[in-house]
Order: sequence, then C-alpha cells, then structure tokens
Amino acid sequence: MAGSRPSALVYGDVDLNLLDGSAIWLQSVTQALVAAGCAVTLVLKAPVRTDRLIAPLRDVADVTIRSPHAENLLAGLTESSLTVPQAITVLSAIDSVHRHDLVVLRGRALVSAAARDGAFDGRLWSYLTDVPQAIPAVTPKAAEDLTIIANASRFLLCQTEELRCFLEGSVAAACGKSVLFPPVLPALNIHRDPERTVGSDGAPLRLVYTGKFAPRWNTLEMTRLPALLASRGVTAEVHMVGDKVHDDPRDAGYKRRMRAALGEVGSTTADGVVWHGGQPRAEAMRIAAEGDIGLSWRHPELDASLELSTKVLEFGQLGLPVILNRTPMHEALLGADYPLFAASLDDVADVAALAAGSPEVFRLAASRTQAAAEAFALDRAAGRLRVYLSQAVASDPPSASGAAGASGRPDGGPLRVVIAGHDLKFFTPLIRYFNLQPDLEVRVDQWAALGEHDEGVSKELADWADVVICEWCGPNAVWYSRHKRRDARLLVHLHRFELYSHYPGQVKIGNVDQVICVSDHYAKLTREHTGWPDAKVISVPNPLDVSQLDRPKLDGARFHLGLIGIVPSRKRLDLALDVLEELRRDDDRYLLYVKSPMPWEHWWVWQNPAEREHYSIALRRVQRSPLLRDAVVFDDAGPDVAAWLRRVGYVLSTSDDESFHVAPAEGMASRAVPVIRHWPGADTIYDRRWIRETPVELAASIAALDSDEAWRTAGETAHRQAQAFELGAVCRSWHRLIRGEPAGNADPSYELEDSGSRSIG
Repeated sequence: MAGSRPSALVYGDVDLNLLDGSAIWLQSVTQALVAAGCAVTLVLKAPVRTDRLIAPLRDVADVTIRSPHAENLLAGLTESSLTVPQAITVLSAIDSVHRHDLVVLRGRALVSAAARDGAFDGRLWSYLTDVPQAIPAVTPKAAEDLTIIANASRFLLCQTEELRCFLEGSVAAACGKSVLFPPVLPALNIHRDPERTVGSDGAPLRLVYTGKFAPRWNTLEMTRLPALLASRGVTAEVHMVGDKVHDDPRDAGYKRRMRAALGEVGSTTADGVVWHGGQPRAEAMRIAAEGDIGLSWRHPELDASLELSTKVLEFGQLGLPVILNRTPMHEALLGADYPLFAASLDDVADVAALAAGSPEVFRLAASRTQAAAEAFALDRAAGRLRVYLSQAVASDPPSASGAAGASGRPDGGPLRVVIAGHDLKFFTPLIRYFNLQPDLEVRVDQWAALGEHDEGVSKELADWADVVICEWCGPNAVWYSRHKRRDARLLVHLHRFELYSHYPGQVKIGNVDQVICVSDHYAKLTREHTGWPDAKVISVPNPLDVSQLDRPKLDGARFHLGLIGIVPSRKRLDLALDVLEELRRDDDRYLLYVKSPMPWEHWWVWQNPAEREHYSIALRRVQRSPLLRDAVVFDDAGPDVAAWLRRVGYVLSTSDDESFHVAPAEGMASRAVPVIRHWPGADTIYDRRWIRETPVELAASIAALDSDEAWRTAGETAHRQAQAFELGAVCRSWHRLIRGEPAGNADPSYELEDSGSRSIG
C-alpha cells in the first residue's frame, strides 16, 4: 500500500493446533512476509486450542492475528474449523474493511474457490497443494481449474523448480506467474553440539523424526529401528515429535497401531521409542538438536514428488545428517554420493549403523545437509519476497520535489496515460509496471485488429490522455497523430514490419514526440527510410524478466543447442542444421532442440511455394542425414520458454535479418551461451564475441568451449550482459519517456571486449 508497509492477508486451509509441514509453512510465510517489509493479517482456520505455533507471532508488531470464532466474524460459526466457503466469506469481510495489497492463500480447494469468487483477482499469491505432479494427473478438469487459478493470481508460489516447470508445461496461464518460494527455516540459534560424537558418552544413538504420523511417511516402520539396530550391535532410540496421526483408508487399524507404537508422551517404550508429543517449532528443533540423525525416509510412492521436505532442511540447519530416499531432487540437493540414502527399512538401519560407527561418514553427511540448508534461511526468503513485492505492489508516491512530481499534471495528479494497439502481448509487462506507479493513471485502448477500433472510445481516451503510447506504428499511430490533444505527448513504439509498410508515411510526425525502436540498427534504418528527425527516433531494448529465465541447467545442457522460432524461412533452420552437423562430426553428444510452431501452422507461409520448399529440404535432411538423424528434437511452441531453456546450453540465432531477436537474450538470461550469425545490426545489440559469419565458425565457437568450466564461464558472462535488457531497467526507461525525460541507459553498460558496440538504452 502506497505510503506504508505493504499489507498482506494470509490464510491457509490448515489447523495451527496441529504440528505438521503445512502448519509450519503458514507460520514461516508470515514471518518471511514481515521480514520482507509487510504488515500481515493472519486469519486462523480453527479455534485456538494450543498456541505453540501462534505464540511466536503474537509479539511481532506487524502481525495481526484474527480468529473468526473468537471474534464472531461469521454468524452461526461453531467450534469447528472453517469450511472453504466460510473462509472465503470471512476473508472477503476482513478485506472489505481494509483492502490488502496481497492475499496469500494455501490449499488448492481454497484457492480455486477464491479464484472463482473473484474478490481477490490480481492480488492472489497462491500456494497450491494437491496439484497434479505427473502428466496423467493433469486431466482436462484439473487443467481448467489450474488455469482459472493462474488467471486470477498475481503469483503462483512454487516450492521447487521442478514443480514450477511442471506447472508451466501443463498450464500455459502459469507461465510468467510461477515463482519460487522454497521452505523457510526459522532464525533460531539452535545447533547440535559439533563436538559430540555418536555414542561417546555411552548414550544410545538418537534417531529423530518430527512431523505428522502417516503411512507413506513410514513412521510406523521407524518405530522398529531400535530393534533392527540392536541386531547390528548398535544401541538406539527413536525420538518422535508431533501429534497429528493420520488414518489409512487402506488399513483401518493403522491409526490404532501407530498410536500404540508411540506409547505415552515423555516415556520410553520397550521398543526404544520416545514420544515427545506436539511441540512448538523451536522446541521441536531443540529436541532434534539433542539427537544424532534425522529421519526423512518415506514410501517409494513419494519419490516422484515435486516438493521438498522442510524437515530435511531443518535437520540440516541444526547440523544433523539425514537418512532419506535417493531421488533426483535429493541428489541435486546433497550430491549423488551422499552416504545416507536408503530405499528400505533395512537400508535405514544399515546406513544408521554406518554413520554411528564412522565419524568420517557422519561428518560428511552432516556437512552436506548443513550446506544445503543455508539457501533456505529466513533472510533469503525475505529477499525473494521483496523482489516479488516490487513487481506486484505500488511504490510510494514521489516527493513533491522529485522528477516525477515535476513532470506530472499541473493539478498535482498523476499523468494520464493511454496505451493503444491491437496486439499488446509484448507491452503487457510494461503496462503492469505502469499500473504500479503512483504518478501514472493508465487506461488501455484495445483495438480489435490492426485497423479496427471503436472510434468513440478512442476519441474519449484521446481527450483524456496526457500521454499516448501507440504499440506498433500502424493505423493506431496514424489515428492518434491526427486526434490527440495538442498539449498531449505521443510516443510510438516501432518494431519491424511497420517500417516497410505504408503506415509510417501516413503518421503526422510533427505530432509525435518520440519514436522508440528496439535496436540502434532499426533506429538508424527508420531515420533513413522515413526521413524523420534524428532526435525523434531512439532505441530502448525489448524487456526480459531475467529472474524468471535464470534457472538451474539440467544435466547435459552443455551439449544442447536451442533454436526458438523457425518461421518464416529467413530464420534459417537450414543453417542451424549446418552448425549441428559440423559439431557432430567430432562429437555425437550434441543435439538440437527446436521450439517453434511448424510452418504449415501459418497459412501465409505454407501457401508460398518457396517457403514450403525450404522446409521440405530441411526436414528431409533431418530424416536422411546420418549426422542429424535422431539428433533434432522439435518441441511445441508455447510460453514455457524459461523451463525449456533449462536443457539448453547454447541459443542459436541464424537468421538473415532481425530487428532485435529476443531469443539470444533469453538464452543469455538463462546462462546459455548465445551463438549469433552476423545478421545486420546484431553487433549493435549483442557483444561481438558471440557473433560469427558462417555455420562453420559458429560451430567452432561452440566446440572451443571444450570443458564444463569454460562453458559455464561463458554463460556467466552472457548472463551479466543480459542485465542490459532486464525488465525493471527497461520499464524505468519507458517511465522516464512518459514523463518527458531522456530515456537514459536501460542498465549500466557492460564491457564489450574487442568490440565497438555499446549497450542499449
């Protein structure tokens, strides 16, 4: 909220009386939002029966805890937990009194209901549980539900990169909205004594489990570990913390047996099980810190989960090694050679005995879990949230003496800005940014087609606007150059196709304040082709959401070339195939991934005989060439470019001509290496170190990065240079243009080695 701390309304379909991962998440997200600068209103689902999870939040100045039961916020509410419809009613009532900047909800049924209700559209920060995590589970109904949720949400909070990429690949509306929000570890100074060796004081080996008791969490099986370890010559206890015992629909007796195995709180059973009951998070971690090894071994059915156990990270933060399943996610977290992976109960006993008897194994495992936990600290989560808040919440109003105030309306109100055009997909991130600026009031004149619009609406907006931005230099620019107010400013964003159309010649350039091109080269061509005054034609690059594109590369990415878009033929798929053939003559690990619609999906391409011939020849090569066969993968076009780029180590740009070509920049943001043919103007956008003349030279530049270290170093350099196109920097350049100021540099310039090029801005 402008002028104060951003306000967050937080609710989870979670009972905070019970200790489990979802309850811990609700506590953690509240603490992280406060650390990020928010004032938080936390609404409780159930009446307070124990305050062990709420107590740490009660004394936080920026947290307000609302209990609908105690406050009688809903007529007829009993002592039972809120249902989903009741929760939506309560949250809407609270929000109607004080509109919150963001509404953070957890639980798919809850978020789905909120999305359909519509009261929080655009402010929802949705943390989804029970989402499909495999392709067969993404039924048409599930996909429709997730699409509705994504469309209503500002962000979809994803616990892991794997879950984010899966959602984006399954639900197009999730692309650009899915952001990482991993588990959050509390800022507690609790640690296992690093000097204490296992069994040094004659005490038994202490295995620790905290959380819910459920069949797939193998908690009943864990109670057998002391006996199994005794048969291996190791005296052991299992310490268990928690009080939420699940039913098993497949085994009616599970809950009874689990409860019997736990025994009485505070006592040790004959089987060596010590049950500590439900505890506040800090106390549960203190108990764990007095142990030796954490347990997070689960049923194999959970191996494909795209979520990460918070308990693994908590144990690591405490300095405990953890026994857990070997999965790709756990290998990425701890290393493939982590010594305490286990697949069966006997495996658990074996590796526990190994760690108990080998100080070297124990120290290695503990160091791995501790190092992994560092990335999940509270301050890291707060930093992540601050970035998201800057993208979603209006900034404070400028001071009266600031540049924005000086460039505003005479009455001190915000500048009135109209965005006009038929196709605003490239401009949508900029519009979202403009809407967050308190010195701007934005309206959109959405044209039905290139030359179709409601002239009455356009005339009304032209009379209202202080500044008009025409996205594309088409009929919209022609119309506004003839109908805007004399004192209003007009900015025209020219891409590529318009330059050689008849539209620029119809624009009254005297009524245009600035023509913005996407590159210096096209700014130069525009001046030459139109004769417009040099000072009126400038360049600002296309924006990139670098944070969305910057994701960990998958194994093998170093040998994967990527080509985004092969239509029309001037994109030169044939030259990309030449590059691949050159590389595979010496190393058959190289593959080409193509993400593009196919040419026959565009009628204007496929009806052209020359275009059809180009693709027929290229595709026959893929089928028949021994070097290309089985080495080219065609992926569907779609908005999930960030996820797709994880597998790509080099992004090719083999075109005959481009105005900007965003694909290499997207690759650079992902830490892939750009490989660019010298099309006209390429060196006014990209560093010449990435540019070559022929396919042979392009292939040689790739082969020259002949080690993982060399490839990663080049990718880091490319990533730094991608900051010149970073979304926030480009948005600020446009903001300055709206206020009538020089655009300035989109971002601090980067060094271009042996190049006469300069950064754009």
